[in-house]
Amino acid sequence: MTPPRKGPRGKAAKSGGSGKAAKSGGSGKAAKPAKSAKNASPGGRGITVRVKTAKGRKISSIRWLDRQLNDPYVREAERLGYRSRAAFKLIGLDDRFNLLAPGRRVVDLGAAPGGWTQVAVERVRPETTGGQVIALDLTPIDPIPGSTFINLDFLADEAPDALKAALGGPADVVMSDMASPAIGHTKTDHLRIVALCEVAFAFAAEVLAPDGAFIAKVLQGGAENDLLTAVKQQFAKVHHAKPPASRSDSAEMYLVATGFRAVKTD
Repeated sequence: MTPPRKGPRGKAAKSGGSGKAAKSGGSGKAAKPAKSAKNASPGGRGITVRVKTAKGRKISSIRWLDRQLNDPYVREAERLGYRSRAAFKLIGLDDRFNLLAPGRRVVDLGAAPGGWTQVAVERVRPETTGGQVIALDLTPIDPIPGSTFINLDFLADEAPDALKAALGGPADVVMSDMASPAIGHTKTDHLRIVALCEVAFAFAAEVLAPDGAFIAKVLQGGAENDLLTAVKQQFAKVHHAKPPASRSDSAEMYLVATGFRAVKTD
């Protein structure tokens, strides 16, 4: 499985996009999980797959392929029909913080390839509860039944209004797994992620209902103090969390804020 490349304005390099929202129907191409993934965790040691070297293949490529082939979350995602191992990150966060209850209205920013959207649909159950799952990304994705997908760059001027129109009211959860491509310079990579988190938070502050929740990817580092101050003004509780599916050698963390207070700030 080759993971999608993430672009500076969501999860892919800028490629345009029609900006049209598509309501996914029962004929969508997404495979539904074989069973509920509540408290899902890959078990067993499994079989280690050895990657053979090949002429012209870089050492970094060999190492990445080796990690993918032997990653239990990759195998479990394939077994359950999730589009990426990232689905288990959201599962871990939701199991801990109880964010995605049936009937809630959820916005998924930077949704491609759709793993988080699948988990949200599975837990919100919009087709039977009246909840909503609105997903947005610059990269098109195959339809996910029960969700509405908007093919737009989140930083495009028209994106917030398109999301609000699709919601038709306040949201209960705004979540962002957006990231820009890493360049290998720790401070720069951190600043780019924080910048995306800031714009996601600004949107969340506009659309969240009282007691709503906000989730966003950040990197471990010291440049998010201003963001944290702003988030703490608006939410009753703010946590940093690293779900089990987040690789131990990654600086990735998630900011989880609950109890939105809708406090007006200057």
